[in-house]
Amino acid sequence: MQRRSAERLARILDACADLLDEVGYDDLSTRAVAQRAGVPIGSVYRFFGNKRQMADALAQRNLERFAARVTERLGTAGDRGWRDAMDVVLDEYLDMKRTAPGFSLVDFGNQIPVGTRRAEPNLRVADRLAGLISGYLGREPDDDLRRAFLVAVETADAVVHLAFRMAPEGDGQVVGELREMLRAYLARTLD
Repeated sequence: MQRRSAERLARILDACADLLDEVGYDDLSTRAVAQRAGVPIGSVYRFFGNKRQMADALAQRNLERFAARVTERLGTAGDRGWRDAMDVVLDEYLDMKRTAPGFSLVDFGNQIPVGTRRAEPNLRVADRLAGLISGYLGREPDDDLRRAFLVAVETADAVVHLAFRMAPEGDGQVVGELREMLRAYLARTLD
């Protein structure tokens, strides 16, 4: 029963992501998601009260998938230092931005105001990254590291949006500037 419920939830979120790419958030409806997922509308409402809750769940799933992808790549990367680890983080984010359905509109909850606290998605991302990178480096995430990652995530968020406004796949030169900016900034805390 739990497996079927989890599969139904995954189909609903997959349908939501696909429809976000096709029609955008404003024209997204729970009815269209139910039809696309091949489930009764009641199944959608069993999990979500409205499309905002659905987008929030998609954002959380995106963060979990992103963290899993980063963790997997860091696990196979060997000990190459924090700069390489940050390259993995940025590369995985850019890959999801280019390929993951619905990610360009929802990512981790930043594009669509989800919930009441607009800063919450970047706080979640920064905290998750501080934990991942500090674990990779074999150190405890302290307040200075968490703050540095929050500033880095906020900065990266803005510059990545600029890169994708300039080119559909993300302007490579702008991404290169971001990479250098992040390295210079994080060196204060991680070196």
